[in-house]
Amino acid sequence: MDWLERMNRAMDYIEMNLAGDIELEEVARRACCSTYQFQRMFPFITNVPLAEYIRRRKLTLAALELQNSSTAKVIDVAMKYGYESPVSFARAFQALHGVTPAMARQDGIALKAYPRLSFQITIKGVDAMNYRIETKEAFEVFGMERVFRIDEDGEAPNTPAQLWQESHANGEVERLAVNAGDLPKFVSQDSYKVHGICSYRDTGKDTFPYMLGAFKSGTSNEAGYSTVTIPALTWAIFPSEPIGWDAFGDTIETLYRRFFTEWLPTSGYEQADGLELEVYGGRDGLHSVELWFAVRKV
Repeated sequence: MDWLERMNRAMDYIEMNLAGDIELEEVARRACCSTYQFQRMFPFITNVPLAEYIRRRKLTLAALELQNSSTAKVIDVAMKYGYESPVSFARAFQALHGVTPAMARQDGIALKAYPRLSFQITIKGVDAMNYRIETKEAFEVFGMERVFRIDEDGEAPNTPAQLWQESHANGEVERLAVNAGDLPKFVSQDSYKVHGICSYRDTGKDTFPYMLGAFKSGTSNEAGYSTVTIPALTWAIFPSEPIGWDAFGDTIETLYRRFFTEWLPTSGYEQADGLELEVYGGRDGLHSVELWFAVRKV
């Protein structure tokens, strides 16, 4: 089963269950990946988080039902599409459509419709993607770990970017860089000492672990830090061009998006458990990032 078919099977399941319970495990199973991987790649491909897409589809169908039926009660429609009370339904409905559920029945009222997503082949790839495939033996990383929600909800810092900001401000990044010691030989010697390590263990379907980490070597001091063993894996590695700090966010976003939308669907590989590394480096006053994706042959 190819990538397009798997993704469309996942969309079929969501569409068939908009008026019921949508099990994220089943969505991901139909796409042949983990729940974390599916929720992780979905917004890069579609520009909308999975939960928001489902919410929009539910409220689109709810609006059509109210508009086309003079007998349907608002509370019944609310319950049908997963809202526990008319108040929460009305709040969500007005946020999306700009009108209350009762107003949706008025003749000529303007509503919004978000159609079902489907995945198709599009012509891309005009711009070359630099990458390499490397198989590496097991290695260890250590550093400061946090667990985040995929939907970025919860107490601050609630994103890896905020963790970086906090750790720079309190000096933890600099302290970890000192404790990192020498870089191991399998890492470019232009690399910095502190990197981002993502999804190296299972923390539940709605969360993922992220570490501000260093590669462990014979001169490292990992006392007081979390230590993780990364098993022997094959990696697809995507380097950026040299850039300034002000372009870093957009550059990383572009690399992730092109990996999920251009390289992965046609490469003959799939992600291996969602494990990713952001390896930072630089020279001559400019900076760079390499995104390491653990992959395996389909």
